[in-house]
Amino acid sequence: MGKLFGTDGIRGIVGKSINANLALRVGASVAQVLKENLDKDRLTFLIGSDTRISKDMFTTAVSAGVLGEGCNIVDVGVLPTPAIAYLTKKYGYDGAFIISASHNPSEYNGIKVLDSNGFKLSESLENKCEELILNNFSFGTSNIGGTYKKNDKGIDDYIDYLTNTIDGDLRGIKVYVDAANGAASKTAGTLFCLLGAGGQVINNEPDGYNINKESGSTHIETLRRKVVEEQYDVGIAYDGDADRCILVDELGNVIDGDYILAIAGLYLKSQGKLDNNTIVGTVMTNIGFKKFCLENNIHFVDTKVGDKYVLEEMLKNGYVLGGEQSGHIIFKEHANTGDGQLTSIQILYIMRKTNKKLSELASVMTKYPQVLKNLDVTKEQKDEYENRDDIKEYIKQIEIQELGNDGRILVRPSGTENLIRVMIEGKDIVMINNLCDRIIDYLKNELGNPDKTYRLN
Repeated sequence: MGKLFGTDGIRGIVGKSINANLALRVGASVAQVLKENLDKDRLTFLIGSDTRISKDMFTTAVSAGVLGEGCNIVDVGVLPTPAIAYLTKKYGYDGAFIISASHNPSEYNGIKVLDSNGFKLSESLENKCEELILNNFSFGTSNIGGTYKKNDKGIDDYIDYLTNTIDGDLRGIKVYVDAANGAASKTAGTLFCLLGAGGQVINNEPDGYNINKESGSTHIETLRRKVVEEQYDVGIAYDGDADRCILVDELGNVIDGDYILAIAGLYLKSQGKLDNNTIVGTVMTNIGFKKFCLENNIHFVDTKVGDKYVLEEMLKNGYVLGGEQSGHIIFKEHANTGDGQLTSIQILYIMRKTNKKLSELASVMTKYPQVLKNLDVTKEQKDEYENRDDIKEYIKQIEIQELGNDGRILVRPSGTENLIRVMIEGKDIVMINNLCDRIIDYLKNELGNPDKTYRLN
């Protein structure tokens, strides 16, 4: 893992770990590297953002870097991350920049870089960019500069594409949608109106500061209550850049990415469309989902955490469905990235076609209780953990002794933050919660910082 690029691009607190100067370097360095990689003198990039207050600063800075290398920028403004991925390929551009920090609060921002297919930039190209940005940065020799244009029709093209991923409409389904005051605020209302779904969209009045604030896929308490009290068929929560979604059934139960994969996988299998009879998840996928796959004769493959790794596995072996518990779901027939709005209408379509409530569809899987806690660490402590086989072996023995075949322990450094995440699954929530605290305390002592506190995710 590099010093800048994590599993989902560059991300940090504005004015501290990420600023306009860095954004300028990113724009120029990416243009230099991709010009060499594509053997072209002039490239055209798409750029778009979510709704956070710093979007204009970073959009302008990245664009200036690109323009200074003699390349062109087309700005589509505020749009979901998957929309920018789709439009990059549709319009035939050479790459794209997305200014977003996803589910993080407004004081964060980030830069994601895509290639011409709308895929996240390969790690080898990220490493080349990073080398230039951090060590050998200098502007290119172009004195002409590129062109900057705006494209206001991207939103219409994207919504039109989404509506055509299902055969028919969603009439008769009443939805309660939380747009997280993010990028979906621009699209969700129009999308569900065109598809005929009744209901309401909330948290769709962004002011630059309220993105993800007590709303969206990481704060669904209000959504759960409203769905039950006002008798909606389903609740839908997106994150700030709308690349993931979490659902709520009519009873108020949370339907996360694992349930969504189970529902979609079983339906695709029944239609003869689950190519290679396989679903791709990650090491964080709930053990209950793995048991669901065994019971339904579906092959399960896991990857490292990060939808980029899920997609790599899908592309390599011809799989059509994959995703993460967090709600990044990839329907390869329709998209090359996780798309929260695409995911939601696919599940609503399955409800419509099967004439089943969401709770009934989700009953095909039993989720094991799960505890996830984060230990705040330094970059050096993250690296130390990676190299400590003795720590890993100790945790493995605890897993065998305490959980056997009815649970698991997963300890992993975060790909985007200075955290070590400890996740435990098992049948007894009290027992695994205590066990998680035990592992956290052990890590504190072994990594040389016994006084550091930990926080819940």
